[in-house]
Amino acid sequence: MPKSVAAFGEVMMRLETPGFRLLSQTDTLQVSYSGSGVNVLSALSRFGHLALPVTTLPDNPVGDAAEANLRKLGLLPHYIRRDGMYLGMYILEAGFGARPGRVTYTNRQQSSFNLAAEGAYPFDEAARAADVVHFCGIALAMNDTVRRNALRFAEAVRAAGGTVAFDCNYRPGLWGPDGYAQARPWYEKMLQLAQIVFMNENDAIHVLGLPLPGGDRLEQLQALMPVVAGRYGTAVLAGTHRGIESDGRHSLLGYLYRAGEFHFSDRLTFPVYDRIGAGDAYASGILHGELSDFPADRTVRFAAAASMLAHTIAGDTPFSSEAQIFRAMNEGAGDIER
Repeated sequence: MPKSVAAFGEVMMRLETPGFRLLSQTDTLQVSYSGSGVNVLSALSRFGHLALPVTTLPDNPVGDAAEANLRKLGLLPHYIRRDGMYLGMYILEAGFGARPGRVTYTNRQQSSFNLAAEGAYPFDEAARAADVVHFCGIALAMNDTVRRNALRFAEAVRAAGGTVAFDCNYRPGLWGPDGYAQARPWYEKMLQLAQIVFMNENDAIHVLGLPLPGGDRLEQLQALMPVVAGRYGTAVLAGTHRGIESDGRHSLLGYLYRAGEFHFSDRLTFPVYDRIGAGDAYASGILHGELSDFPADRTVRFAAAASMLAHTIAGDTPFSSEAQIFRAMNEGAGDIER
């Protein structure tokens, strides 16, 4: 049975240079609209769930364009506010070979979402309408008002009997100097409210300040996630380990920690067309598995396959259907579908 999923976060305009050109080389930018919550909700809408963004768009033609694009992605406008003048933007220059990709943010703090006042949203109503609400650490990086709004909404979700999902998504460039210390108290408050959390051992070590255990990354993950679950009462922890192969392909290992047990996907190796938003695709896969009562092993394999396919699609937003993801799980890469 389809469920209702809401997401609290900023909608952003993505401006991308064509091909692999630098910004200084081009006079053309390709426009799309995204954001962590948008990406997660878009995927869940394709899986058959009701998708409800809780956000603020500017009250002008830019906001009109953003809302029109959200509707195309299957997102419902019930809790979209219109106020202010600006939409946060980022410019993407795709990397190639030894040159990494580059993201430049602009106009973030002045965006309509980040200037929305406390009390601006009908959080109690939205909490009653959603089975799960997704929150993201990127939104927490903006300002104290956004942080308090997120906590208020999460508290309303718990009071209404819903599920809070929190993706740590720590971005050093957004928190600035001494960012870990600034982020820690807000992350801890969200973790105390969240039943589903997306993170890995680096978040536990650097953001939460847990002691560094010995061993490789996988051993550190297996040592730290039970500590996080015990400290914050987290029901589900999930995340990925990424590797970059010598030939430029990426590898991905997904994990799911539930009821005291780890479950891992196969390690998937694949070429990359566009990696932005692939973590959101993984999160959407975990949420879909939890909402659909998949066994844990199936959930983590589904999420990893969803993330792999997201690497093959231009733009932030996942476009794969449930059937396409199951096919990738079971058959891998295939010939042309006719």
